[in-house]
Amino acid sequence: MGNFLMKCRLSPVVPGPHVFFFRLYEEFFTDSSESRNNCMNVLKLNACFLSHAVCPDKEPGLQPWMPGHSEEHRVTIGYGRKVLLTTSATVHSIEILNGGKLVIADTNRPILLRTKHILIGNKGELHIGSPDCPYKGNLTISLFGRYSCMSDQEHSYFGRKYIGVGTGGTLEIHGQHKLSWTFLNKTLHPGESNQNNYLFQRSWGNRGIIVHVVNPKTGEVLHDDRFDTYRSKDESRRLANYVDGVDAGLILAMVVNDEGSNNLEDSAKKILTKLGSKHISIRPQASISIDILSNSSILELAEHPEGWRARDQVVVTSTDYSMHQAEEFILLPCPTCTFNQIKVQGKAQFIHIGEEVDGVDMRAEVGLLSRNILFRGEMEPGCYGNEACKFFDFDTFGGHLKVERGFKAIHISGVELQHMGQQTLGHYPVHFHMNGDVDERGGHDPPTYVSNLSIHHSFSRCVTIHGTNGLLVKDVVGYDTLGHCFFTEDGPEERNTFDHCLGLMVRAGTLLPSDRDSKMCRDITDGAYPGYVANPRQDCSATSTFWIANPNNNLINCAAAGSEETGFWFIFHHVPTGPSEGMYSPGHTEHIPMGQFTNNRAHSNYRAGIILDNGVKTTQANDKDKRPFLSLIGSRYGPHQDADPFKPRVPALIHHFVAYKNQDHGAWLRGGDVWLDDCQFADNGIGLTLASGGTFPDDDGSRQQVKNSLFVGESDNHGMPVSDTWIWGRGGSDHTDRTLPRGIDFPIRGMQIYDGPINVQNCTFRKYTALDGRHTSAFGFRLNNSWQSCPNNNVTDITFDHITSRVFFGEPGPWFNKMQMDGDKTTIFHDIDGSISEYPGAYLVKEDNWLLRHPDCIDVPDWKAAICSGHYAQIYVQTRNPANLNMHIVKNEYSDRPLILEGALGKRKHYQQFQPVITLAKGYTIHWDQAAPAEVTIWLINFNKNDWISVGICYPENTTFTIISDIHNRLTKQTRKTGVFMRTTQREKISHNHQTRGYYYWDEDTGLLFLKAQAHNDKEQFAFCSVKGCERVKITAVIPKGSPPSNCMAQAYPKYSELPVVDVPMPRKIPNAKLVRRIYSYRCITFSVEAVIDKMQPTVINVLFVASVFMTLCFSWLYNFTFPAAETVFLCVFDCI
Repeated sequence: MGNFLMKCRLSPVVPGPHVFFFRLYEEFFTDSSESRNNCMNVLKLNACFLSHAVCPDKEPGLQPWMPGHSEEHRVTIGYGRKVLLTTSATVHSIEILNGGKLVIADTNRPILLRTKHILIGNKGELHIGSPDCPYKGNLTISLFGRYSCMSDQEHSYFGRKYIGVGTGGTLEIHGQHKLSWTFLNKTLHPGESNQNNYLFQRSWGNRGIIVHVVNPKTGEVLHDDRFDTYRSKDESRRLANYVDGVDAGLILAMVVNDEGSNNLEDSAKKILTKLGSKHISIRPQASISIDILSNSSILELAEHPEGWRARDQVVVTSTDYSMHQAEEFILLPCPTCTFNQIKVQGKAQFIHIGEEVDGVDMRAEVGLLSRNILFRGEMEPGCYGNEACKFFDFDTFGGHLKVERGFKAIHISGVELQHMGQQTLGHYPVHFHMNGDVDERGGHDPPTYVSNLSIHHSFSRCVTIHGTNGLLVKDVVGYDTLGHCFFTEDGPEERNTFDHCLGLMVRAGTLLPSDRDSKMCRDITDGAYPGYVANPRQDCSATSTFWIANPNNNLINCAAAGSEETGFWFIFHHVPTGPSEGMYSPGHTEHIPMGQFTNNRAHSNYRAGIILDNGVKTTQANDKDKRPFLSLIGSRYGPHQDADPFKPRVPALIHHFVAYKNQDHGAWLRGGDVWLDDCQFADNGIGLTLASGGTFPDDDGSRQQVKNSLFVGESDNHGMPVSDTWIWGRGGSDHTDRTLPRGIDFPIRGMQIYDGPINVQNCTFRKYTALDGRHTSAFGFRLNNSWQSCPNNNVTDITFDHITSRVFFGEPGPWFNKMQMDGDKTTIFHDIDGSISEYPGAYLVKEDNWLLRHPDCIDVPDWKAAICSGHYAQIYVQTRNPANLNMHIVKNEYSDRPLILEGALGKRKHYQQFQPVITLAKGYTIHWDQAAPAEVTIWLINFNKNDWISVGICYPENTTFTIISDIHNRLTKQTRKTGVFMRTTQREKISHNHQTRGYYYWDEDTGLLFLKAQAHNDKEQFAFCSVKGCERVKITAVIPKGSPPSNCMAQAYPKYSELPVVDVPMPRKIPNAKLVRRIYSYRCITFSVEAVIDKMQPTVINVLFVASVFMTLCFSWLYNFTFPAAETVFLCVFDCI
């Protein structure tokens, strides 16, 4: 169509109250008449009709209402009466019902309405603006009343000090549209203003006098010029006139380049002297700086702050570990600010990051707290008259807004809620209570929403969704509240959407166990059974910004920017609780697919950025479980189609989640198929832990994975030292001081491997730097872990950047303790492409786990690991009668290296479970530190069809046995017997194993019962058990009373010792890889030198040592490696020579 500029204007040509006619005018600037004609064909628009929006306060038939001021005046608006409040007023209460309607006039004068409550009953309506005609004035509804005032009768449903919407009621509130929150786009440093300070530097260059005229308030250069007073007297006169014309109050900065006095006349000299000019000799460079001194700061934002006005209040979030580094500011007028800048009163006390750091978006959120419509609770100066005063020194009896089931219409936008909520159940700033479907499914058109709200300095939550589905919560800022901020309550809440919501400064409250901190958990024992002793970190201590009791809700573009515990917490109610009881079948929420979780972020939280784990106790306290109702308990998540575990799995997808500066975890996610993609983790104590079931994954066949994500150990966001007890110490790749997450010696980890199975793919790990006394690694393991470790934990396509330790398996010491728990000893993962070990297909195992090693394994001392090859699986050995014993398992190839396991379940359980990882197609013996248990069940875990091991179990003399095989389906809880084991007198016959019949060999001389445990069924790739169920061997023994401990190692070996054999050859090392080569050389040559060094002559040793020193220097320079000792240097370099 060619290049043209089109100008359009809409002009009304037909007057009228409802319909306007517009004509479209076009003007074209083009070089082509053909283009003009083509464009005219496209733009054949002659007219359009637009509906004229009628503002609520302009509706015909409204009666002006000026009730005056009386706290005893009880107002009822009903029977079709429609009134328009035009002035400020004080009344006892307002009830609107039976066709009554209250509209607030949009006037130039602020309106303050004080009342104890407003009740919108059946067919009652309250209107403040509309979507097409937002309220532009300033309105405050102030709810007054004391908690202890007994003269006020409490409403049975709404309570006191409320705005209540009952059945059939309508509430339409639409304030001015304002940008709810955005990001800081330039870092704000403490004490700095970010204003345009003036700096002028000039070196040898243009000759003459250079002049800048500077605005003293902004530092902006208003005008500049150069006067060559060396060459011309005219330039001197021009300079005098220029200076004389500068307005008073501006700053005049002058610098002379080269020479400027040759033709400088007296008129110019006099005017310069009058200004205070002095001769300063500075050669060859001059510099002038002017700092703008004012008690204000300029904040540069990520977008235009639409609707923000002078005197509005904003909050800037912390970008360090402590949420208490959030700061409030008041906006000032700023005519010189650019479209994305604001000016605020005062200077920052803390650093607030406004940029991407090391690839992670760490920009502080900036939330607007002010709106032109304000709902607030009137507060007393201190706490009084209730149990909350044990924990708070301020009044917590604020106002609240509550919505009853069956309302007609509710849409709330552009409202500020301050001092709302109460430390009593059911009274929150915004509360949708048992409303069912509030979107199209419930007949609401348009669907119900709350948007563009600011809820701050409140006393119980922010937005509560209780028994309500399909609610849209959008652009809401929740700041400084007690208890969970965005809260879903009983479990049946589904299809609700939290879109672009910001929550910060979320502190503990008293209402539920999960709201409470440790002190509250111990002191509040209501609902507990007598004798209950609180365990706060297990029963309580879960305060969260987003508390999601049903995964089928949507969280999009939300930020959890500081909680005493957690940012996002997905929690599970096995059955619905409270008034929602019976609304779904048991286990529904543990299996329902997750809604959308996209582009969310969490930082400055104590426990974690996000947790997906745990449930709440759905039964009352009793003598068997003394914990109060709704205390935290264990739970497992396995999403399936239609929430049916027998139907296909539906992965829970977490996309583009950012977690930084969380003290403990960036994310702790336990469940079935939970998949993360394109996420960022930085400066967390532990970046990410993916957990399954500890023993068995509850959703067998599922897996967890993280792909295409970035992990940063210690970024260039150093934080700053503060006066409280925050941890400050050396860290990072630059070894400088910084804030630290947990302790100076806490072992920071990026990806923490726990149980599994997991998949880590195409992830980058950056800046994990170990220091003296502190182990830091990209990959690490759960500390003090008693649970299983799956050999199907797969890692591939990993990139490292500024890493000193790729993986660390742990060693005894601080945080790791004695490394004697079972899971500490059995850690393993599969390095599929060699991107960690540089040996594709290898496994990394604990260096002292001889169940998994073979002669060709490569030690990596810095990792406390060995790189091995093999086929690995697990056996679960369950024991009963007794259950409080320890198990010793020995691989016949390394009979002097037993693995001692204590069991995963604790010594007080009625059964015990040992969970070693084993090498397939090998022989093992099992021994006990007490008399052998009467019942032993061996579960074959991660065995593929035909995989096997041979095992000998130690029993006392004169023991008799009954041995069967079976298949247990953990989903249906059904067990099916598949075969029996017959005794044989020939040990080799135990290999003749069939599914229906096997053989066992009882060697009474050694006390070992031998059998072959073999899998006979196929299994899915990530399943622990076969497609038919878990294959097991169950041994029931009659043990003679008084039998000694069943430890047969002394009798078993060397009789059953075997030579170590490498069944799976070690893979070839990736060419040109440097990491493990030096470690391998060091290990192997240590043995070769030890074998020959005694035979060498001293002269030869001296010659080799001199050569080794030279080679060591080269080696160290090439590989940036420092050897630990001189003798080690010699041994390592000997191989190179």
